[in-house]
Parts: sequence; C-alpha cells; structure tokens
Amino acid sequence: MDGKLALYLDLIRWNRPAGWLLLLWPTLGALWIAADGFPGWHLLAVFTLGTVLMRSAGCCVNDVADREFDRHVKRTAQRPVTAGCVSVKEALVLGAVLALVAFALVLTTSRAAIAWSFAALAIALAYPYAKRHVSMPQAVLGVAFSFGIPMAFAAVRSEVPLLAWVLLLGNLFWVLAYDTEYAMVDRDDDLRIGMKTSAITLGRADVAVVMACYGVYLAVWGAVLAGRIPAAVLALAMAAAAAQAAWHFTLIRKRTREGCFKAFRLNHWVGFALFAGIVAGYALR
Repeated sequence: MDGKLALYLDLIRWNRPAGWLLLLWPTLGALWIAADGFPGWHLLAVFTLGTVLMRSAGCCVNDVADREFDRHVKRTAQRPVTAGCVSVKEALVLGAVLALVAFALVLTTSRAAIAWSFAALAIALAYPYAKRHVSMPQAVLGVAFSFGIPMAFAAVRSEVPLLAWVLLLGNLFWVLAYDTEYAMVDRDDDLRIGMKTSAITLGRADVAVVMACYGVYLAVWGAVLAGRIPAAVLALAMAAAAAQAAWHFTLIRKRTREGCFKAFRLNHWVGFALFAGIVAGYALR
C-alpha cells in the first residue's frame, strides 16, 4: 500500500508544488480584491484547499489523456499512468474523488460560486484535449488556470462583475508566458509526435511573445490595483515581479531545456510578489 500511495502522490505531483502555487496566488489575490481586504479564514481555507485539490485532479485527467504522447517525451515518459504503474481507471477514480472533495468545499460558499464551479470543471476537462486541435492550447490552459478569479468574486459577492473578467484576462497572459516557457522545454519532442503548443506555433518569436505577455499581465493587474492599495506598496510589488520576469528573459533567451524549465519552475514567485503586495497594500490602507 505504501508503494501505491507513493505512486498516487507522484501522479498528483505532490512533491512539485509549483503547479498549484501558480493557481493559488491569483486566486487569493482576487479574493482580497473582491472582499476589499482580508476575505476571512473560511474562504481562505476553501480556496487554498480547493486549488490544491483541483490541480491534483487535473493532473490525473491530463496524464490519462496524454499517456500515449507522454511515452515519446523524455520529461514525461516515467509518469505513473504512462509507465503502467497506475491504471487509467485508478487515475480517473482518484481524480473524481479529489474533484468531489473540492466541490464539497464550494458547497460551503455561495450559490453563484457553486454554479460557476461547473464551468470551471468543464474547462479543466477540455484542456488536455485542446493540445490535439488548438495551435495555442496554452490559451485554454490560461482560462482554466485563471478561473479561480471569477470563482473568488462569486464566493465573496455572489456575482461575477466585469472587474473579475479583467483580472482573468490579465492573468491569462501570465499563464501564456510561463506555459510557453514550459512548452519550450519539450519543443523537439512535441514536433516529432505532432503535439500542438504555443512554443511551436510562435517559432522564433517565442521569447519576445513571452516577455510581452509578462508585460500585459503586470499592466492589467497594476491598473486594477492602482487606487486600491497604496502607490508605494504597488510600485514595490510590481518592481519585484517585473525584476523576476526580466531574470526569466536571461534564462529563456538561448532556449535551452534547463533554462526554460527553471524559468517555468520558479514562476510562482512572480505571482507571489504581486499577491504579497496585495495583502500588504490592503493591510496598510
């Protein structure tokens, strides 16, 4: 049983928290903005746990959908489902259980959040298959990885205002940036097996587009936060996030696997810098 548990933990990337941290920071930032400050311990716990659970469930579905492709990619060939250590049925059952627990958490919030959770689930399930048909599947992931934002507003305000969609749009550009870096790691393998990714679609424009996406993300969130938190705090948070984005340029400009993967793996610190600024800003108003 211990061996099986280890496989399940590997399946949900338990030892690689970067994935759920990328989801968590914009979701919690949206909670603070929606609540105009600290949203309360209940919602903080619901959205933190829900983010971890849904990211874990998404890994289960993704690995089942990609199991044939993953055999031909150096980085993913030993994933539990691909390697045959965990069956398709086991992975899907685990994913369903995790999603149901996350849904149980949503049930403790508002009717609006419950309703929007079905849209969030549908987008999460669609993403693994977008890579077969969409030239920029990272855009689909961007919506999926940003849907905690309207969910947060629905839980706090029982509605999803235009502001939430503006934040989602800005965050989508951040997802495009870091997931294109991720796609750059596997570009050679993906070209060979016929997978569609933004790194392939963009070609030699990949680095420039990644940096432009960082810029749009920071500009949109900065514009939303202007006037909501002290200007000095916002400037400090934006500078910290922008400095990291500039550092990532030095990591990806030569398009090495190691550099691109490092940039992706450390990207959650960009989101954390902005989230820390949001928390500090509302606390110091």
